[in-house]
Amino acid sequence: MKKNVTVIGYGGQGGWHASHILDSDVVSLLGIYDIDEKKSALARSRGIRAYSSLDEALSDNACDIVVVATPNDSHKEIVIKALEAGKNVICEKPVEMSVSAFEEMVTASDKSGKLLTVHQNRRWDVDYLAMKQIIESGDIGDVIRIESRIHGSRGIPSDWRCHKPYGGGMILDWGVHLIDQMLLLIPGRIDRISCDITNITTDEVDDGFRLNIYFEDGKTGYVEVGTYNFLSLPRFYMQCKNGSAKIEDWRLRAMVAKCLAWNESDVLPVQTAAGITKTMAPRDELTLKTYEIERPVSDVHDFYRNFVRAIDGQEKQLVTHEQVRRVMKVMEACFKSAELGEPVKFEE
Repeated sequence: MKKNVTVIGYGGQGGWHASHILDSDVVSLLGIYDIDEKKSALARSRGIRAYSSLDEALSDNACDIVVVATPNDSHKEIVIKALEAGKNVICEKPVEMSVSAFEEMVTASDKSGKLLTVHQNRRWDVDYLAMKQIIESGDIGDVIRIESRIHGSRGIPSDWRCHKPYGGGMILDWGVHLIDQMLLLIPGRIDRISCDITNITTDEVDDGFRLNIYFEDGKTGYVEVGTYNFLSLPRFYMQCKNGSAKIEDWRLRAMVAKCLAWNESDVLPVQTAAGITKTMAPRDELTLKTYEIERPVSDVHDFYRNFVRAIDGQEKQLVTHEQVRRVMKVMEACFKSAELGEPVKFEE
């Protein structure tokens, strides 16, 4: 039997949830609540029930799951209130703006006996899944370094995301996704973090950042978000012990280069504008194999399927509290490193 879901906040992400819930095989849309009457009217025009207050929405006994899709600064209050009302909760990311706030939400979940999870939906992005597939295949060996980038040229959206009190800025907006992906691709213990931010289009919040995560085993993860880039660098670039892989754009397939032999019998030097070089000479087909992999199959509905089965005790949550906590700690370390202008030691 399907679970009934109420969406709190009918903006961009709340609307995304509502439309996907309407097309789900495991959940049904009970209704929405938004403090903006215009958004409530929009929902009603689409045949969706709009509650008149948050209390009315949370007191509906037919509701099994509440989705919180409001600005970041309001998450904790609504999540705790929903848990205390006996509802299971899916909170949009970032779950809150500090680890301590998240811990209060976890405590409320434990006390209520209801499940809390965070909508880390970009675990279903096909570009991330392609990199994960390459690593797990072992075809080009162990990871040395992974670079993950998102570049745009339109600055920060001109809504609450550009204001610090509401939890705006790119670390909390896109960083939470890319850091989550990186920590799944490189699961080792973190030694230190170095991060710097940009303020090209606004001084209030970070409109971009560059983050290096140094792991204790020597691996490095690099995460970059830019909102003033009119030419984009590759979405993913990965160095491994026996080759490299990259994805130029999330819409394209991953390209893999596998080193078949380290040395060539006779490397011909390459003429450059200022001289010749053997070091940067291209490899031939005897020492290098290149190929593309098909874009992985992905279904975003698997997030809801897992959460429903977790509620019924059939599966464990895919997005765990420990994973969310770790991402939050990395983001806090980002802000600290940027403020100090130096790397900071990471406390696992």
